[in-house]
Amino acid sequence: MAAILWLVAGVLLAAAEMLTGDFTLLMLGGAALVTAGVAGVAHTSLVVDAIVFGISALALLFLIRPMLLRRFAVPPPTATNVHALPGKTAKVLETVNEDTGRVKIDGEVWSARSFDPSEEYAEGETVYVMKIDGAHAVVWKGP
Repeated sequence: MAAILWLVAGVLLAAAEMLTGDFTLLMLGGAALVTAGVAGVAHTSLVVDAIVFGISALALLFLIRPMLLRRFAVPPPTATNVHALPGKTAKVLETVNEDTGRVKIDGEVWSARSFDPSEEYAEGETVYVMKIDGAHAVVWKGP
């Protein structure tokens, strides 16, 4: 009878893992299934079942779970193309004001305009890319 309870607990924990996705409940479910197997074969007492569950849960949580996390973890998205430009520095090639200008960002020449319409940046200054607006880099000297 205890083996069936451990089996049900293992299946429920493994099913509940679908709601979290961090492999903790799956490891506990696996430990419950191991305990169900031991209880079914050896007809052990509740104390022995608890010890088997504890040891297998710790082994799964600290040995198997880290490997699964490394294998299946989704890396943070890497900004590419124009999404990677905000925050970068740029060198002013032609005077930048609220309407016109050119800057060099990572070796590429971009049309630019100033973030603050009242500011103007002279040739040779270093500015920061605040955002990309269409084909223009919106730049700012900073505080």
